[in-house]
Amino acid sequence: MIILGIDPGTETAGYGLLESNGTRHLFLDCGAIRLPSRRSLPDRLAFLAEKVRKILADHPVEALALEDLFFAVNVKSALRLAHARGVVMLCASERGVPVFEYSPLEVKKSVTGYGRAEKQQVQEMVRIILKLEQAPSPFDAADALAVAICHAQNQSTRQAILAARQEGER
Repeated sequence: MIILGIDPGTETAGYGLLESNGTRHLFLDCGAIRLPSRRSLPDRLAFLAEKVRKILADHPVEALALEDLFFAVNVKSALRLAHARGVVMLCASERGVPVFEYSPLEVKKSVTGYGRAEKQQVQEMVRIILKLEQAPSPFDAADALAVAICHAQNQSTRQAILAARQEGER
């Protein structure tokens, strides 16, 4: 399964692509989409949509994993982030790609074993899990790959549970 992980943002959005069977993960690509800071929010969101659509068009993505909103003290920042998440969801929906959401705590726990891990710990564990020579950079790209890894692991668990249930019904 090819998974696109997205760490959404209105200044920088990280993306990470991997192919996974649930236990083995193959790194395909990652990067950061830097949104034009001097442009209006609607223009930045349109730019984000253009870039996400291009990634989806260039790769046979079967699932999009997205970091869920976290509790934010700054309501204005949370609303802007929600707009970016909505744009990403729309782009996936347009291509018929299912969207899965994971909290930052779930992502960190699945990658590092600790839900309150620091960004450097997540970055290093992503490097180790994907057998990369260097840690993915910037942090946004590493976070996006972490979201994709989290989905791959969760999907593998879901499939195992489903198979066990089906076996029990026989």
